[in-house]
Amino acid sequence: MSQQVLKTRGLTYQQKQELWARWKKGQSLSEIGRALGKHAGSITGMLAIHGGIAPLRRSRSARVLSSSEREEISRGISAGLTLTQIADSMGRSASTISREVSRNGGRSRYRANVADRRAWTQSRRPKKCLLALNEPLRAAVAEKLSLDWSPEQVAGWLKRQFPDDKSMHVSHETIYRSLFIQARGVLKKELIKHLRSRRGMRRSRHRSSEEAESRTSITDLVSIRARPKEVEGRAVPGHWEGDLISGSKNSHIATLVERQSRFTMLVHVGGKDTESVVSALCREVGQLPEELKRTLTWDRGGELGNHRKFTLATDMQVYFCDPQSPWQRGSNENTNRLLRQYFPKKTDLSGYSQKQLNEFARKLNERPRKTLDYLTPVEKLQSIFALTG
Repeated sequence: MSQQVLKTRGLTYQQKQELWARWKKGQSLSEIGRALGKHAGSITGMLAIHGGIAPLRRSRSARVLSSSEREEISRGISAGLTLTQIADSMGRSASTISREVSRNGGRSRYRANVADRRAWTQSRRPKKCLLALNEPLRAAVAEKLSLDWSPEQVAGWLKRQFPDDKSMHVSHETIYRSLFIQARGVLKKELIKHLRSRRGMRRSRHRSSEEAESRTSITDLVSIRARPKEVEGRAVPGHWEGDLISGSKNSHIATLVERQSRFTMLVHVGGKDTESVVSALCREVGQLPEELKRTLTWDRGGELGNHRKFTLATDMQVYFCDPQSPWQRGSNENTNRLLRQYFPKKTDLSGYSQKQLNEFARKLNERPRKTLDYLTPVEKLQSIFALTG
């Protein structure tokens, strides 16, 4: 019976379970559609209803009457037993049995299967979530989301800001559900545009990336394997990771991330050629205090072919990652993903001045980070200098 009730939009209960299992594994819409014999558009519609978040599996509470108990009530009525006698035989209160029979047509019209189906349908009343019940919490969450904070950053900040007030705590998963499952009507749909991905539903973390980085051989490069051990431990500030993010019309921005604090710098470059990139990096990195100029780790892009000029100008040794190994500069890779919120793909990046890029970097550096125990990169950098100063 319950499987028939849960059959929606042409999918059986079993197909629906398989859909969510495959989605969680990171399969594409086309792959899921082929497996279920459905068009990818049908799969999109099913996922969109729930915001890409698998709905909780419904189950009966042990306190409510089961289908077998309703069958027992029906047999007792047919046998001419009183409702009290039926209740005693079942170990239920007489009032429970009386209400059950009364709301389903009385003794003469009571049918177990009809009563059970009605009870299952009525139990689907939506339960208000935490944000719907707590207006101050909802307002705080909406305010921080509008500042481009991620739900995880918001949840972490709330715990740090209100350590003793549990009513102001909420999980990042609840925030995501309130955003993506619009039937809840708790957070405005417009806030989705402030998420870094701007997607209308959740995607699996196992989804394989479709991007591939191009690699270029560089003369006189020094491998990351020769990098000092202190860099890997993040115990000393001044070690940076860098890369370019690309836009339309062959436009680019250089990104630099300090490994210990995750402090980010954005650098306006005139082109992807090594002269333009190295000159721009020398200009901006040269403004840093000496204690923040130690090393730079880059991928194998040819834009840093003239890395020796950068080292001479800044006294920072450049180390290059292994081919096809973006995780070796993971802090920078993660930051570049965050920056796509401000610079979506196919955006012409050439129109941004260095002043504008500094403002975007400031916004990013004032966001709390989970990896920093929800301190912001600015706060982390200030604490580093306080300890060393």
